[in-house]
Amino acid sequence: MLKESFKDIKSSRFLAWQLAVRDIKAQYRQSYFGILWAFVTPLATALVWIVLNGTGTVRLSDTGIPYPLYVFTGTLLWSIITEAINSPMASTNAARGILSKINFPKEALILSGIYKLLFNTSIKIILLLIFVFLYGVGLQWSLLFFPLAIIGGLLIGTTLGLFITPLGLLYKDVGKIIGFAMQFLMYITPVVYAIPKDGIMKTIMELNPLTPIILTGRDLAVGNSPEYLTYFLIVIAACIPLFVIALLLYRISIPVLVERLSG
Repeated sequence: MLKESFKDIKSSRFLAWQLAVRDIKAQYRQSYFGILWAFVTPLATALVWIVLNGTGTVRLSDTGIPYPLYVFTGTLLWSIITEAINSPMASTNAARGILSKINFPKEALILSGIYKLLFNTSIKIILLLIFVFLYGVGLQWSLLFFPLAIIGGLLIGTTLGLFITPLGLLYKDVGKIIGFAMQFLMYITPVVYAIPKDGIMKTIMELNPLTPIILTGRDLAVGNSPEYLTYFLIVIAACIPLFVIALLLYRISIPVLVERLSG
């Protein structure tokens, strides 16, 4: 079954590309600002925290790099993880109408979602480069390895999303719960502030499997030595077998769920 699943992924690349292009065009069609909306989410989130920190409303510990760059790299990577979690469910829900009418590899929907994520991520990387120059860090050789952090974020997010999708198709509440949970998780992940030097929050944030994704990506972007590289590699290694399990679960459950929902 796993061999067939990967074979279907390979054979459905063109279909996935066509679906991704269709969805991207539809996303920005009849929009005055068009693709500029892709820049808004990470910028808006970062701007809120930059203003709060700059005005003294919120006192944050020293981050070691200019705070605007710190918070933007964090929110950029966080938005990639969040979109990756939501992508399988969103792509499958959007194709629910054709799933019951046309027989095609369901893995095309996963691949289509990844294509859209890579498109959105490429836009965000342009913003990152602007921030790196704007705050005097400049291009570092380690920036060449920044895509590894992006791949890590896509892998862990997509894996979680695949596990969630079958439930999300059955119950709309799942999508709302995920949105709420991600808001909570953001505050126990070093996205907008550094890990405390001591206390229970320090332990929670260091154990959080999303922490090495954010910190390693940030270190690579600004030229620092990745402090959590070992934990990052452990998380990625653990995600690979989990991704395989989630992919098989998706392959088995989606046809059954589509038949049930269309019945």
